[in-house]
Amino acid sequence: MLKKPFKRISVIGLGYIGLPTAAMFASRKIEVVGVDVNQQTVDTINRGEVHIVEPDLDMVVRAVVKEGYLRASTKPEEAEAFLIAVPTPFKGQNHEPDLSYIKAASRAIAPVLQLGNLVILESTSPVGATEAMADWLAEARPDLSFPQHAGEASDIRIAHCPERVLPGKVMQELISNDRVVGGITPVCSKCAVELYKTFVTGDCVIASGPRVAEMAKLTENAFRDVNIAFANELSLICDELNMDVWELIRLANRHPRVNILQPGPGVGGHCIAVDPWFIVSSAPEQARLIRTAREVNDSKPNWVLNKIRAAIGAHLMENPSKTAADVTVAIYGLAFKPDIDDLRESPALTIAKELAAKHNGPIFVVEPNITALPEMLCAENIQLCDLSIEATIHLLLVDHESFRGMDIPQGIIIDTRGIWTRVS
Repeated sequence: MLKKPFKRISVIGLGYIGLPTAAMFASRKIEVVGVDVNQQTVDTINRGEVHIVEPDLDMVVRAVVKEGYLRASTKPEEAEAFLIAVPTPFKGQNHEPDLSYIKAASRAIAPVLQLGNLVILESTSPVGATEAMADWLAEARPDLSFPQHAGEASDIRIAHCPERVLPGKVMQELISNDRVVGGITPVCSKCAVELYKTFVTGDCVIASGPRVAEMAKLTENAFRDVNIAFANELSLICDELNMDVWELIRLANRHPRVNILQPGPGVGGHCIAVDPWFIVSSAPEQARLIRTAREVNDSKPNWVLNKIRAAIGAHLMENPSKTAADVTVAIYGLAFKPDIDDLRESPALTIAKELAAKHNGPIFVVEPNITALPEMLCAENIQLCDLSIEATIHLLLVDHESFRGMDIPQGIIIDTRGIWTRVS
């Protein structure tokens, strides 16, 4: 068994989940070694700075680095517990899960594993990923025993505990949210609970195994995706019937047992836009509704692009002396949700990229949470601007707080979030 309390923890992957988790453990006066393959990320953290936007994270990182409880490295070091928080994207047209990052992390930590260590996979993963990780570790370290072979007597403990936090509230929800823990054995689960109880005030609920814990996180995100798809489909129907979807949802939600979500330009983020495909890949014949919801949400950016093309066409018909090159488009928001800088799987980013490739007029992007456009948007006709811009078409894609408080711009409005056109 592991000795208590934990004295040194290693977090593999210092992104939107790994860095806050590492900072949280370090804030409890535990030595934390964060590991990331990006040297720039490592250098930034070791200066006490952060490379992502998340409320309160910069303050905590600055403090724990200064106090010596957190440091970053590109190479794993010995520790009592290892938390793997690396990306789990999908690949190919069939959205097959890509476990290469988890495999690489497993191979990286294997040489420094010692008797009694705990390894937890935090990455949101397809069913069976934790067991695959355990096998990769066992292959790399035949001198150690693992729970899939040795059971409770194993040298190494392995569990899955997916993150369940909301970007923008990560530092609070890491503490307060319940955690689902699925160890390969009961002792593995117990060790993981002991670790998380270092700072978690919510319940640490033990699942019957890692597969159930993996499926629980996928189910949470698929539930959200299906409900967003319903709202997005309503927006398509209302557009066809010339109705205000925002008014419709507001009225329908007055029913005590109805709570329709708000539509938008699609669904983004590394979780909701990705995780339902893991369920579909595991049970393609059974996951019909989940697949359809993904297809509805994935198709919404094309619907928005068609709206832009129609607006450009209508404007040119009303102004026959002008060409498409004279039409200026202002895009408001690139992040996948309000008031963060996370562009992963963002439908707004997809829309901006497609528009920049096909529209030869000027495009202005207003995204207050970034300082430079991503490389995929580095075209001659597109630039990052502030709120004070004039344009022919104003396209609202993300309801950042700063957009809610601004005066509605003059020109053609395409509002995918309902904050400029919503019926009060």
